[in-house]
Amino acid sequence: RDRAGGGAGSGVPAGDGTPPPLALDGYSEGATNGIAPGEPDPNGVTYRASGALPDGPGSAPVYRATGEVTKAEVTRLAEALGLDGTPVGEGQAWRIGGQDGQGPSLQVNRQAPGTWTFSRYVPGTDNCESTTVCAKDPGAPAADPVSEATARKAAAPVLKAVGQDDAEVDAGQVMGAQRVVNAEPEIGGLATYGWPTGITVGAGGEVVAGSGQLKAPVKGDTYPVLSAAETLKLMNAAQEPGHRVGIGGCASPVPLEDRPQATCGEATSAAPRPEPIMVEDAVFGLASHFVQARQTLVPSWLFEVRTPGAEDGFTVTYPAVDPKYLTSTTPSAQPSPRPSAPGDEPTSAPTTRDVRVEGYTAEGRELTVSFTGGVCADYEAKATETADRVTVTVTETPWKDKVCILIAKVHHRTVQLDEPLGDRKVVGSDGKGIPLEKPGARLPE
Repeated sequence: RDRAGGGAGSGVPAGDGTPPPLALDGYSEGATNGIAPGEPDPNGVTYRASGALPDGPGSAPVYRATGEVTKAEVTRLAEALGLDGTPVGEGQAWRIGGQDGQGPSLQVNRQAPGTWTFSRYVPGTDNCESTTVCAKDPGAPAADPVSEATARKAAAPVLKAVGQDDAEVDAGQVMGAQRVVNAEPEIGGLATYGWPTGITVGAGGEVVAGSGQLKAPVKGDTYPVLSAAETLKLMNAAQEPGHRVGIGGCASPVPLEDRPQATCGEATSAAPRPEPIMVEDAVFGLASHFVQARQTLVPSWLFEVRTPGAEDGFTVTYPAVDPKYLTSTTPSAQPSPRPSAPGDEPTSAPTTRDVRVEGYTAEGRELTVSFTGGVCADYEAKATETADRVTVTVTETPWKDKVCILIAKVHHRTVQLDEPLGDRKVVGSDGKGIPLEKPGARLPE
């Protein structure tokens, strides 16, 4: 495909037919390319490429997991985890073990993509292989973690059971006596964002915890896609507060915490424009978005970016689908509560909801949690403590009357505990265990 001229919509759909409109939640149609030009705001954030960006393919399909998770699929995963028992249906989930908070527990959501969590040990156990410090001897040193090769071998049956045995695997994360194997699967030959599997291996070489998605996504309709440079232009245009995003509402720049946000038309020209955030690389892949409230992997550019003066970079994503094939959805069509997996989510409706916490680190009485959210909402973290666990709740409050730009961002919030975490388990508001955060994942906000 010839990209000369760089115009949106220059691609040709695969096959003879025209794909149906892609109802991407949080997108609002209106003017050309979904963006109506306006006066740029001096406080707007700009992403700038540090070099040439790739063209990518001319078209790519969406992928989505469909249907319900079967008892046989849950049984297969349980066997890979070394867990005995028969799956029991409890509301919208399957469960094996964990009755009355005792013993190993596996829980799998029935609805695709079948989010699952596993924990082998009960909080407070005196089994040193399950925690970094024995519960009965807080001063005891932690055992040494297993080797990367041993951790990979322990994780292999689990990755095979969830259809990710060919995923790219990183076993470099060590937390005390535990080693974590992180898998980022390729789907349709493309890298993914927001579809990870994490498997924690104890010092004894057994899987002690894990989480991921059980249902494999299948190929859907194919859409024309834009180059990385064209997509970057759209991403920058969407962030200008002076630009309307379709009908009603406006997009705001990445917010600075604890700073009041100007509404549309309230730009303060006296404020200096921040330095551009540099785009160091761009990879064409599939990012998790919601299409009519269903988690879907959408052709996207995964931009590796770095803020001025920052040591570490981070990833932002933006849909690469030609805007001619995108259409808006109404927030009222979404279920409550809305899915909280990583990805971009609409924030035009001021509905408060809990966000899934994806990781944590602890130092003294400070507990820092990480989660993926958008850039058009406020997030608040709270912790409730008991003798054997700390329950963390992160609440998202979308900005009223705003349609959010489609960017996923990793956020961090720190809460003060009454006592150091010690060997207590950290769980989310749903009672599911939260894994330790991967080293180097703490990014500037």
